Amino acid sequence: MVKITYIEHDGTPHEIEAEEGQSVMEAAIQNMVPGIDADCGGACACATCHVYVEAAWQEKTGKSESMEESMLDFAQEKQENSRLSCQIKVTKELDGLVVRLPEFQG
Repeated sequence: MVKITYIEHDGTPHEIEAEEGQSVMEAAIQNMVPGIDADCGGACACATCHVYVEAAWQEKTGKSESMEESMLDFAQEKQENSRLSCQIKVTKELDGLVVRLPEFQG
């Protein structure tokens, strides 16, 4: 299992254990992390699973592809470290991952 910490916009942390192979979004939904809406169910067709990847983890989570970038244009408060959590696959290398949640989704 891989530990991921989701930090709500108000600073409330939610540490969960995720299975390898699932997405960071799926792990959040499965563990009822508030602030991840995932309206499209992980199809990269909305921006309601928007997260901010902590600087120390950006290289390990990789860069967003063109489709994800297009969807991020709909995200409120997009930043350079913005990602859609449905596009980040959980791997052993992400054990300890920290992502922050925006105040509003999509």
